[in-house]
Amino acid sequence: MCLYNGIVPLFKKYILKKTLILVVVILLIDQISKFYIKTHMFIGQEFIVFPDWFIIHFTENNGMAFGMQFAGQYGKLILSVFRIVAIIAIGYYLYYLIRKKSHKILIVSIALIFTGALGNIIDSVFYGILFSESNYNQMAELFPAGGGYAGVLHGKVVDMLYFPLIDIHRNDAPSWFPSFLFGGDSHFVFFRPVFNIADSAITIGVFLLLFCQKKFYKSEK
Repeated sequence: MCLYNGIVPLFKKYILKKTLILVVVILLIDQISKFYIKTHMFIGQEFIVFPDWFIIHFTENNGMAFGMQFAGQYGKLILSVFRIVAIIAIGYYLYYLIRKKSHKILIVSIALIFTGALGNIIDSVFYGILFSESNYNQMAELFPAGGGYAGVLHGKVVDMLYFPLIDIHRNDAPSWFPSFLFGGDSHFVFFRPVFNIADSAITIGVFLLLFCQKKFYKSEK
């Protein structure tokens, strides 16, 4: 019994340490990449990493992951507040899972979702006061003399990862290609959204939750 009481706290500390390292590393990569893009590129500027499928393309959004929008300034404020509440709830749940010694994949999944949400809320809370406005002919400045481009909770989320795995025009498409996929400009792109490291962490965390549920349930039993 004494041995058990000694091992359990050590196990919890080990998992907590590993989880914190994962959160910090991903968060640093996310924020460093955003800071660099924000201060070294114009809006809409891009460079090709691998032809035809991986492009660094600088854009910003006022709303949710993958460039989705939430209406107006009040919508932006509501979304930012909701994110903060969600992060607190997810963080508490993550700590609960660690204390409960839950399945490692479940802990990693929640840690990824927590880190991604935290990465994007940092943009929303602080970027408006830290940076000047990014536009199509001028790079943003960190700590501008005249102040930032927006107030607290109204910053824009920085996106840069673009994977146009399929980029085809109607005239170039083979006969078997579904015609309903082409929009009004007769152009189809997959995958069209531009996203960031934080979005990627959330997506991976959600997919782990979906595809590893049996392992979680088996662990609980």
